[in-house]
Amino acid sequence: MPMPPVHPHHSLHHRPTTRRAWCGLLRAPLGVLSALSVLSMGMAAPPVAAQTSRIQLQQPQGGWRATDRDAGFVQSVHYPASRVSLGEGVSAAAQIRGQIQAAPKAGDAPIRKPAQLVVNGVPMPLETAEDGSFERPYAFAAGSNSVQVRSADGQATRRVQFVDAGSTQRARLRVVLNWDSPGTDLDLHVIDPQGEHCFYAHRVIAGGGALDVDVTTGYGPEIFATPAPRRGVWQVYVNYFGGWGGSAEGGRPADLTVAQVTVITDEGTPNETRRMQRVPLRARGDLQSVLSFTVR
Repeated sequence: MPMPPVHPHHSLHHRPTTRRAWCGLLRAPLGVLSALSVLSMGMAAPPVAAQTSRIQLQQPQGGWRATDRDAGFVQSVHYPASRVSLGEGVSAAAQIRGQIQAAPKAGDAPIRKPAQLVVNGVPMPLETAEDGSFERPYAFAAGSNSVQVRSADGQATRRVQFVDAGSTQRARLRVVLNWDSPGTDLDLHVIDPQGEHCFYAHRVIAGGGALDVDVTTGYGPEIFATPAPRRGVWQVYVNYFGGWGGSAEGGRPADLTVAQVTVITDEGTPNETRRMQRVPLRARGDLQSVLSFTVR
């Protein structure tokens, strides 16, 4: 895969109601409210407990923990296809792992959408194995963290919240790339203020920055993270390297895919900032300068 050239980047309207009515609603048990909502739509309420139990989340676990050692997240790359998975020696504190039971299908049509993973409010696709299992490394921020897994059909959700009070260095800068098509290979390219270029062939840069995995089978995510980002202007590019027969959803041409890049700085602190950008890539070989940002 060729490296991209580094170009300079230019850079509720409330319905009136009485206090008594509101108080009555607030006192009503959640199950009663759910049942009333469902009945008003003329639909049968799904068994919430049964839907929730479809997702098992072994890691992370909710509660309080103190991570006292480094949690590596750099993974070996294997061609021609690489999926996000756990390598040997990945700390349990840096794992997202579990299983989603098979979702009911309408007739024999397969569900092409991946499941969804949301980490600290950042959504990303989550591919599962034939048995519904999933696993990926993730370097969590210090402090409060949340992980939510949603089934591909949207009918089941599992969420955990935990606080990490450990002293391990955490990412001060994180760049997350995901996209919306299977069987496609998009590459994340991050260029630091001194021109050092992090991508699939140069995955670790000065200051401990690293790209976690080169996903070549569709969806992503690919995540760059560093605990000590250099000050200055950073640039993010996405390259549409190729595809192997995947079809985009919604009747679009198979070559068209939409990439989403999320940049998070000072994650888990009062100074946390987030920036998200979506860009369409229309054919193999398309290279897009997605955004630039300044670390001060």
